[in-house]
Amino acid sequence: MADSNNTRLGVLLMIATTFVFAVQDGISRHLASEYNVLMVVMVRYWFFAAFVTAIAYRKAGGIRAAARTEQPLLQILRGLILATEICVMIYAFTLLGLIESHAVFTSYPLLVAALSGPILGEVVGWRRWTAIFIGFVGVLIILKPGFGVFSPAAIVSLAAALLFALYGLLTRFASRKDTAATSFFWTGVSGSVMMTVIGASYWEPMISSDWIWMGTLCITGALGHWLLIKTYEAAEASAVQPFAYLQLVFVSFIGVLVFGESIELNVAIGAAVVVCAGLFTLWRARKAA
Repeated sequence: MADSNNTRLGVLLMIATTFVFAVQDGISRHLASEYNVLMVVMVRYWFFAAFVTAIAYRKAGGIRAAARTEQPLLQILRGLILATEICVMIYAFTLLGLIESHAVFTSYPLLVAALSGPILGEVVGWRRWTAIFIGFVGVLIILKPGFGVFSPAAIVSLAAALLFALYGLLTRFASRKDTAATSFFWTGVSGSVMMTVIGASYWEPMISSDWIWMGTLCITGALGHWLLIKTYEAAEASAVQPFAYLQLVFVSFIGVLVFGESIELNVAIGAAVVVCAGLFTLWRARKAA
């Protein structure tokens, strides 16, 4: 009964996490349409770095224990890749809107499955390879190449998905030697340093109302990560991961209701194909474990 309750709690926390991250993406879309993407991400990372440092400080051993690693270059690389992915994804929001960007981005679990073999040495069976192929057919349905409406800008969100998949795989690789707390600490700190170096020269004045939105963006980022940590503390990742796709649903509501976006038929069909393929790969991975 305890396991069932934990799983139920984990699912509820994952749903809350996806909603918070969807709100975060909506705010990011607004701010990035008014200010330079690099500045927006830089300020967000300042708060994120403060958040992970505060968490590390409160745990046993403090910041020194959280920062201790035998693979600092790998941890730094992870942080740099995630910061780059966030910049690319937010830029995609300004080009494509929330809905189409996320519809393509949902392919990242398929990329994780495809790359887990060469990077982690995991065995990917023919069923999962079939699902990966079908998932990318779904991406093609969304992008509609060869129909006169394909925009090269659509590749931006696919690049973000590839970067996030690579980040996820490197995180799994790092977990062989480092704790989740250590990886979390390095993610925030190394990303903050990178964004400060790159983004400082793009600083521009921000009106007071947008500073409120910026503050809300920082809070949702910290809250989302905190909820995600609690999610994986409450239940196994394989049990809650399928519910992460709800972020696409929440983002679609925000895109339509707040930004006046529309859900094109090809995007809806393609996204459904990608999500189904992703759910199948998760199911096969869980069954093989």
